[in-house]
Amino acid sequence: MKKTIKRLLLVFFLMVIYAYVLAIENIPHHLVIFEGENIIMKTMLGMSWHFESDTIETVANHKETTPKVGKANIRISLFEHIPLKEVNVDILPRTTVIPVGSIAGVKLYTSGVLVVGMSEIEGVDHKTYKPYENTGIKEGDTITQINEVTIHSTEELKKTVNQAQGKTVKVQYRQGEQTKECSIEPVETMSHDYKLGLWVRDSAAGVGTVTFYEPTTKTFGALGHGITDIDTQELINIASGEFVTTRVLNMTKGESGSPGKIQGTVENQQNIGRIYKNSKFGIYGNVENLASLNIDMSKEMEVALRDEIQLGKATILCSLDKEKVEEYEIEIQKIYQENNYDNKSMQIKVTDKRLLEKTGGIIQGMSGSPIIQNNKWIGAITHVLVNNPQEGYAVFGDIMIKQAKEVN
Repeated sequence: MKKTIKRLLLVFFLMVIYAYVLAIENIPHHLVIFEGENIIMKTMLGMSWHFESDTIETVANHKETTPKVGKANIRISLFEHIPLKEVNVDILPRTTVIPVGSIAGVKLYTSGVLVVGMSEIEGVDHKTYKPYENTGIKEGDTITQINEVTIHSTEELKKTVNQAQGKTVKVQYRQGEQTKECSIEPVETMSHDYKLGLWVRDSAAGVGTVTFYEPTTKTFGALGHGITDIDTQELINIASGEFVTTRVLNMTKGESGSPGKIQGTVENQQNIGRIYKNSKFGIYGNVENLASLNIDMSKEMEVALRDEIQLGKATILCSLDKEKVEEYEIEIQKIYQENNYDNKSMQIKVTDKRLLEKTGGIIQGMSGSPIIQNNKWIGAITHVLVNNPQEGYAVFGDIMIKQAKEVN
């Protein structure tokens, strides 16, 4: 009996330690916040944190301001004496932006070539081969070098593989955050080309909504979510990208179980700017042709902090008819203030009868539509609920601005 109790106590003790280890690991090493923003940090019993900076020290849970603009450190401790972790903090000044709401086209070019599929190769001897087999490379990986030659496009990959004339090639590729290498022996086909058995892609295109323009840095943000590859569903790791005007070709109304969409073309359109970042919180870059956005510079407004956002009425900006941006009413149903991990910060519902008649609610292409409340920009639409297109999710504006700041 005593042995059983001891074992149970040991298991309980180990579980408690594991819970604390997980809690510490989940605290980021780096934070970006706005001046005056309240930090919500998940801790466990006995854990506390406080700012350390040249200007002010703020104890957790006290209603005091954060340190002034610049850099600071947060020290996390157990029972206020045992140090656990240090978090580096960048404190940004309060920011103003111009909400946009216009539809635009996106062209992305990958950093390397993205592996989107694999297939058997029929060799010149009529036998089938899988040259990629047992190499570790898989769908979603990005090939960056062949025989130490940097690969930028599918054509460069084909050329470099064929130059090897069937000899084993050394392949460098990126798998998640890791860079790996493998060797593959290309197979000669009936057409006397040499192939690896990998299907690859070096670009992607689509349409979405421009969320904001920040005049001081000439930075834009759009979509509120990242662009993923259609085959692998992985976030595309980009080398560069273009943002262009688009011509809307068709609009499909959303229904339960079948989300609607806006279809447009990016061919023969005006350049807006360059894209430098594709993240799970949207795409970001610099505007080079401001006139192409047709924005009203007098509509500049402050970015709301999370504790300023309220449940209830708000409006969105989006362009559906003849590229004219209009304002429509929505309702904010839930706010997830602690969420910094994905782009589902708020649950929203379209209430405007005009918009419901046109689209049935939220449709593909409206992602990025800016949300305004109390004359402040609070976020952007990111998702639609497939079974109820009137409802969906939105990302906090402060998250998008922090992502944009990292562009510069």
